[in-house]
Amino acid sequence: MAPDQLMLLVLIGIIVIALAVLFTFIPVMLWISALAAGVRISIFTLVGMRLRRVSPSRVINPLIKAHKAGIDVNSNQLESHYLAGGNVDRVVNALIAAHRANIELSFERTAAIDLAGRDVLEAVQMSVNPKVIETPFIAGVAMDGIEVKAKARITVRANIDRLVGGAGEDTIIARVGEGIVSTIGSSEDHNKVLENPDMISQNVLSKGLDAGTAFEILSIDIADIDIGKNIGAILQTDQAEADKNIAQAKAEERRAMAVAQEQEMLAKVQEMQAKVVEAEAEVPQAMAEALRSGNIGIMDYYNLKNIEADTDMRDVIGKMNKEDHEDDQKL
Repeated sequence: MAPDQLMLLVLIGIIVIALAVLFTFIPVMLWISALAAGVRISIFTLVGMRLRRVSPSRVINPLIKAHKAGIDVNSNQLESHYLAGGNVDRVVNALIAAHRANIELSFERTAAIDLAGRDVLEAVQMSVNPKVIETPFIAGVAMDGIEVKAKARITVRANIDRLVGGAGEDTIIARVGEGIVSTIGSSEDHNKVLENPDMISQNVLSKGLDAGTAFEILSIDIADIDIGKNIGAILQTDQAEADKNIAQAKAEERRAMAVAQEQEMLAKVQEMQAKVVEAEAEVPQAMAEALRSGNIGIMDYYNLKNIEADTDMRDVIGKMNKEDHEDDQKL
């Protein structure tokens, strides 16, 4: 191969590589697509996006979509939202949906809602097509002590103005549950709640539970209602059981005190018996000492013994008479 031909091939290769790098760095096809769609944007703007580490397709494609839908946005707005970490495509879709539904929604507000973490497209769709939130069974106790369980379906519509900083679905469910419990609890008879379940929805709906939330409550419908436990009877049974346990504890306390007093009296009696035995043991010694000292004579001693024998005999006769009297009564 001649040196001229070799140089020509090298030159062609360099040109091809340069064009490949150029078309890779500069999104020419994207620029052509934008021009074909009527979006006037400079090729240097696309190069600047590359230098700012912005994917041009993530900005230009939504810009083309917005232009075709008649939405007035520019590339700088979309690029700044992309750099802030927002979802440009979702914001543009939300603007298009709001425009089709005749809902006033500016790009700045849409971008703020998106950056706040809300799904702005879903919110716009919910403004057009309300969403139904179903609560679990919520139990309340009427004044007659009967538990009533109710399940509600809440129809809500997104409130675009309160999407930023507004409370979510959990708050709506919690407030409706609180209203159901309050309505059931204020009813004197659970049968009234069963006969007119709409009184629950009317009472709850009148409380303005959507204040401070990102939704507007359109209606609250009771989907199911059921009877639960007889809470009043259960509480009375528990109270009676508690009173019985208290009474048993007090009776056991009194019994323990009586046993303690009895044991104390028995100890005192045993102590007195011991003293009597001790005193009786000292009597013979005292008698012997009195005889030795001459304080009493032998006749005095015999008289004392006769008195003791006479006393013993009277005790025996008294016991015999008592037993005979008891036998006569039995006969």
